[in-house]
Amino acid sequence: MSSSTAAAAISPVLAEVVRSGFVEGRHRGSLVVLAADGSVELVVGDPHAPVFPRSSNKPMQAAAVVRAGLDLSGERLALAAASHSGERFQLDLVRKMLAEHGLTEADLQTPPDLPLDPVEAEAYLAAGGVRERLTMNCSGKHAAMLAVCALNGWDADSYLDPAHPLQRLVLKVVEEASGERVTAVGTDGCGAPLMAISLTGLARAFRHFVLAGQGTAERRVADAMRAHPEYVAGTRRPDTWLMREVPGTLSKMGAEAVQAVALPDGRALAFKVDDGATRALGPVLARALRRLGVDAPVVDRIGRVPLMGGAAEVGEIRAAF
Repeated sequence: MSSSTAAAAISPVLAEVVRSGFVEGRHRGSLVVLAADGSVELVVGDPHAPVFPRSSNKPMQAAAVVRAGLDLSGERLALAAASHSGERFQLDLVRKMLAEHGLTEADLQTPPDLPLDPVEAEAYLAAGGVRERLTMNCSGKHAAMLAVCALNGWDADSYLDPAHPLQRLVLKVVEEASGERVTAVGTDGCGAPLMAISLTGLARAFRHFVLAGQGTAERRVADAMRAHPEYVAGTRRPDTWLMREVPGTLSKMGAEAVQAVALPDGRALAFKVDDGATRALGPVLARALRRLGVDAPVVDRIGRVPLMGGAAEVGEIRAAF
């Protein structure tokens, strides 16, 4: 690779780590912002390269479950699209969803894990808890996938196989919503198939969900997530804050520092931080929201990531675009 080609392949800086006035680190990545009419309003880096959206794919996975005939609504449908925090109310509902379809926690194929939220994880461990399939943040999605298999008489042992009827439908939904072909299929951290699309395609998909017609699977998922955001994330999570405090907003983060958001009028954004540093998510998201014209106190709350030196605040992580 020539030096000029190598330089072109380096993503621009999305966020800087500033300590005591000194920039000690940088997080690079790519971002795209869409206007209400779907046109590209802002590009940083290369939003056309394929990425794994990770849990930002979950609304599409939930829509596939609905298309396959599972009549979910309200909190249950929000939890089917969730990366939940492992809070008690979320775990209780996963148990109910399983029981309603003759399933148990043993049927889940999620890897055993602790609650995603650090506060919940500390309390869980202090109470003597151990890693379980239920407490893994994707257990709501898996419960919904198992339920639709039971409904349709599909094999439940292979529900995570990319060739399974449900996963083929997920791929179809991803391609339809994003407006592009899936370029690669991998395996997500929870074991489910993971479809690669571009950040532009991801932003289009979220835009598609908020603009979809009433009663469609996509709109049902978007409406459930927006009405019950605490089931999508948790009480201490930015996705919840944003959907609760900016009415009509659809927001879902994914592992490896992926984020997608759509506003009710069709404005949308998607980005990925190359090194997967989730600490950069808030400042980048806040700056992108401002570029979309969102002016609300929650944006400042999401964007504030202070750095500590001892007990004193000595710096911050800040957006750099």
